[in-house]
Amino acid sequence: MKSNRKEKYQESIDTLDLEVDERQIVLFNDDVNTFDFVIDALIDVCEHDLLQAEQCTLLVHYKGKATVKTGPLEDLKPRATRLLEMGLSAELV
Repeated sequence: MKSNRKEKYQESIDTLDLEVDERQIVLFNDDVNTFDFVIDALIDVCEHDLLQAEQCTLLVHYKGKATVKTGPLEDLKPRATRLLEMGLSAELV
């Protein structure tokens, strides 16, 4: 019985560690880039399919911002940098 409790505790710790490592790239609306440019950027940089890229672009346009990618910092940092280099307004949170 004791070992079962210990396993559940360790599982909770492991889950918490995974949650802490999750980050997000938030893309902000701007008046400079076209819908097509943003869609192509999301497909190229974030590996979205066409539908996902279109939906994210519409969310950014109408809501002012949207999370476009989640994952570990080491995966998202170069993606966020690339979006910024392309002239998009993005933030890693």
